[in-house]
Amino acid sequence: MPKQVSHDMAVSYTRDEYSRQQFVTGMRRYVLGDLAGHMRTSYEANVKPALERKNGHAPKDGREIHTAMKSDPMFKFYSTVRGATQEMVWRSVMPGIEREAEDLAERAAQHNNGSGNADGTLDINPKFKTPRYISALDVHLMPGCYHTEYFDGDVSQGALYENGLNVFLMGFLGPECDDTGRAVAHFLKERYPDFKPKKMLDIGATIGFHSHPWLEVWPDLEIHAIDVGAPNVRYGHARSQALGETIHWHLMDGADLKFEDETFDIVWSAMVLHEMPMKVVSKVFEESRRVLKPNGLMLHMELPLNKYVEPYEQFYIDWDSYYNKEPFYKSLRDLDVDKAMADAGFEADKLVQFVVPSLHNNGEEALLSAARANAAGVEGNVGKLQGGLKWFTFGAWK
Repeated sequence: MPKQVSHDMAVSYTRDEYSRQQFVTGMRRYVLGDLAGHMRTSYEANVKPALERKNGHAPKDGREIHTAMKSDPMFKFYSTVRGATQEMVWRSVMPGIEREAEDLAERAAQHNNGSGNADGTLDINPKFKTPRYISALDVHLMPGCYHTEYFDGDVSQGALYENGLNVFLMGFLGPECDDTGRAVAHFLKERYPDFKPKKMLDIGATIGFHSHPWLEVWPDLEIHAIDVGAPNVRYGHARSQALGETIHWHLMDGADLKFEDETFDIVWSAMVLHEMPMKVVSKVFEESRRVLKPNGLMLHMELPLNKYVEPYEQFYIDWDSYYNKEPFYKSLRDLDVDKAMADAGFEADKLVQFVVPSLHNNGEEALLSAARANAAGVEGNVGKLQGGLKWFTFGAWK
């Protein structure tokens, strides 16, 4: 069940509102568990045999399966219920945010003006323009996306993202929804004990879920978090200050970094690249290499690339690209990321790929064992919010 936000930027929900959030979390568990299983059964029993009879061979990729599944009643039902449930995620948390929007903005302004328990900074360029690939649609069906501001100083979208993800993630990323950053940071420390980063950039940090945990591993790490949504940046900074964790926040595009060459030891992102056109992803790789120090590490967490999973899983994971307003999702998962990183200037023998066990779902020993094993195979439950969850990461040393 979702854990209510408890820091100083928390929204006060009524019991009825919290009950609705719990219901939506339960619905997501049903859709991604039982209902997804029923759809797979329909595919195996009906759609796959029909495709094999028609083509004389098993389905080759997810696109072929998707085309065939469009007429399957179970797929139609699954897609309808999953889409409706996704909208319910945001609707379940919006009433409290709308009710407290002005108060949230006032609390954020107090933290952003220097109060709080940390020494973070806030940098918002008033001339910054949100990229069209974000401003033109509501990514994840989230009303207003990351950037919409309803009044000066508004932080509603940041609050919507944090509270919505508490419902959306169903507890799989731990009580603070920060398992990805925490697991990856612990994994890197075990895998590379001599790597002692001093400065990190988090691209597309939204509100800092996957920025904060790095301080648990390297307490002296100087973290700079950037995002293209001004409400996210305001809210993220206020949240960091309220939590007593020093992070420096910037309204900035990862494809146009305003940092000097060779500034960072780590450039990191979690589930961000799939929201960008591929030409922008290429620019992010180029900019990341530019701002990395020699022997620095660029690392990105995403769902596994399509080349690593069987055709039905390709079809299943690519659902979001067609029905969840994430149009670049499949393009990234089809991308030859090794070539894209090489084209950005990274050397082929310095590319890396890790499958990192979720710390919250698998425990510390499983994570440390994986770090010591030096294995990068994409086996097991990678990226799906189910038991045994693992994170797929790729990148390169400079």
